[in-house]
Amino acid sequence: MGEENVRKRKGKDTREEDGQSVQSNEPQTTNLQKQANFFISLPQCARVGLISGICMIVGTIIGSGIFISPKSVLANVGTVGACLTIWAACGVLATLGALCFAELGTMITKSGGEYPYLMEAFGPIPAYLFSWTSLLVTKPSSFAIICLSFAEYASAPFYPGCDPPQVVIKCLAAAAIVVITIVNSLSVKLGSYLQNFLTATKMIIVTVIIVSGIVLLAQGKTDNFKDSFKDSKVSVSSLSLAFYNGLWAYDGWNQLNYITEELKNPYRNLPLSIIIGIPLVTVCYVLMNISYFTVMTSTELLQSQAVAVTFGDRVLYPASWIVPLFVAFSTIGSANGTCFTAGRLVYVAGREGHMLKVLSYISVKRLTPAPAIIFYGIIAIIYIIPGDIETLINYFSFAVWIFYGLTVFALIVMRFTRKELKRPIRVPIVIPVIVTLVSLLLVLAPIISAPELPYLYCVLFILSGLVFYVLFVHFKFHWAQKISKPVTMHLQMLLEVVPAEQVAE
Repeated sequence: MGEENVRKRKGKDTREEDGQSVQSNEPQTTNLQKQANFFISLPQCARVGLISGICMIVGTIIGSGIFISPKSVLANVGTVGACLTIWAACGVLATLGALCFAELGTMITKSGGEYPYLMEAFGPIPAYLFSWTSLLVTKPSSFAIICLSFAEYASAPFYPGCDPPQVVIKCLAAAAIVVITIVNSLSVKLGSYLQNFLTATKMIIVTVIIVSGIVLLAQGKTDNFKDSFKDSKVSVSSLSLAFYNGLWAYDGWNQLNYITEELKNPYRNLPLSIIIGIPLVTVCYVLMNISYFTVMTSTELLQSQAVAVTFGDRVLYPASWIVPLFVAFSTIGSANGTCFTAGRLVYVAGREGHMLKVLSYISVKRLTPAPAIIFYGIIAIIYIIPGDIETLINYFSFAVWIFYGLTVFALIVMRFTRKELKRPIRVPIVIPVIVTLVSLLLVLAPIISAPELPYLYCVLFILSGLVFYVLFVHFKFHWAQKISKPVTMHLQMLLEVVPAEQVAE
């Protein structure tokens, strides 16, 4: 990468020579600047209407969870009726949480999700711990879970009647992570086009499963719904773990407020999109579970390696091959969406000086947040090596609901401490109170009723971010900067990336 192309701004060309800034007054607007502005900042013109907002919620939430979580939810509660109740309750909780985030998103119109809300309410330390946990735990583990789900469904047809070997699943998941990382590092447009195609395929398989289930119910396949609550496992621990797995399938309910400024009439369409979109997903999830239970008993569902594949084998034969194919597309779509949006949180944290600066840089040639995407891919592959899906979901959910609860609590706090802020959307105070209490219950229940050391390790890892905050953010030790500067410079030259703020003005 030539020095002339390292940094460009509108109206001037800046080159770094031995730490000096050399400027020319030649006016020019580069293609890099225009496209980087498009990627980093939200468009000035609103173009997303109510229908598009609903579709975005549905497309973001529906992914791998509904094809993986049914078995884990059932295993924790034991009966069909309790299982369906958990799925419906998770949808209610996701709707209430999304309404709280809608108020936050229209009150504090900054990108970065929970990060700016925690910063405004509690200051830099909770915000830093959120970015620390997201960067190293929740985001890459989510990426790993989805790719493991893809690998299970993609490999299932090749091992009929038995579980695929773990080494095959993990190698296939790692390959998926590498491919998705490369695609999103090379081109924003390519990642976007791939996402549009995969979103369409996921809705096809959801429709096929739901319609097939309705037809079977109409034919009288209701034996598995008799005495549906008999022998249910009702304990604080089992219910919380069931909620963890159910809520994993709803993950993404808080994403719409990332595009508040792109919505037409956001103060009307944002809450309407949430009130319509998430209940629509809830209906789809409950109907899909009902469809599963029309052809499988509770025992058969628990023994199935891939629930949707078993459903397809029993209902759609000889066209059952379409189920693993389209489920694989759906899960890859979710993984691609996770990777596609990976750069925004890192960008905001890097701008605040809370993360390595190089992770917030964008590619000069490709115009993508390549360092952040590559970093996510590497960490996700590390999570795949020792972990299985259910364990990863439990500890992902434990970590993420700590910050969901803290963020909603921030809404309650700012009702009293930041009364001057405009609130175009104002939810009844009882809603954030309910969500905060449920979040607290979800976090504490498994620790109190069935304590396990990994939960302690998770908490200690989150708190370990304080060490890095004190050393590198608060005191800003010079020796750390001396090490990071040459590393950043060499990574810039290797990856051909530049600071986003220097092309986003």
